[in-house]
Amino acid sequence: MIRSGFVFLVVAFLTTIYGLRILRRARKGAADTECLCERLARRWSRAILRMSGVQVRVVGAERISDDEPFVVASNHQSWFDVFALVAHFPGRARFVAKQELEGIPIFGRAWRVCGHISIDRSDRNRAIASLQEAGGRIWDEDKVIIMFPEGTRSRDGGLKPFKKGAFILAIQAGVPILPVAVVGSRAVMPKGSWRIRPGEIEIRVGTPIPVAGLAHDDRDRLRVEAWRAVAALKGDGEELQISERPPDGPVGDPT
Repeated sequence: MIRSGFVFLVVAFLTTIYGLRILRRARKGAADTECLCERLARRWSRAILRMSGVQVRVVGAERISDDEPFVVASNHQSWFDVFALVAHFPGRARFVAKQELEGIPIFGRAWRVCGHISIDRSDRNRAIASLQEAGGRIWDEDKVIIMFPEGTRSRDGGLKPFKKGAFILAIQAGVPILPVAVVGSRAVMPKGSWRIRPGEIEIRVGTPIPVAGLAHDDRDRLRVEAWRAVAALKGDGEELQISERPPDGPVGDPT
């Protein structure tokens, strides 16, 4: 627990220092604020991983094009999924995550300044508006949008059913779904635990799933295909737990 306590203290310190730098730059209207966001976010995440004794390897990075936007659909088992993806995922990426993150002092404001998207999972209309905002970033800025369609971290490591938001967004934006599996993060810090253990995390990038020709009514079929792709990347031999035509549910995809 000594390691964990030290890491949390350093995270708080770096978050404060880097967050204030970003907010000061944004208040000045500096043109390089976005570049600063990306540079400091990678530095922040890599420092957390290094102090935690965690190494990260990316498999399949050649499937990611620097000039092609995607909606990334990733599994989610640990906060270290986020650190690993921020530190090592190629290209310019933005996250869609739960609105509660905006309430974290300094971090929440810097999060928004840096262009990440918050989902209000208690309000369907606001969730839809947030997805439209994310779509605008894809169209206008050729960004990669990273989402965790399980909606929350998996406590037992199994792949939970996917919510629809990521797949509605991909179809509306006309960009492929990129299935990604983050493996090993649960051993580092599982949901419900504050203890951090050294370890290795592997980011496995799958083959993009095209959406050309798909309409809104195809969202469930795309969701099933993406679930199967992520499950295969995880390599756990999991069985599909969602139907081909599940009932309508929330569109939000909170972390």
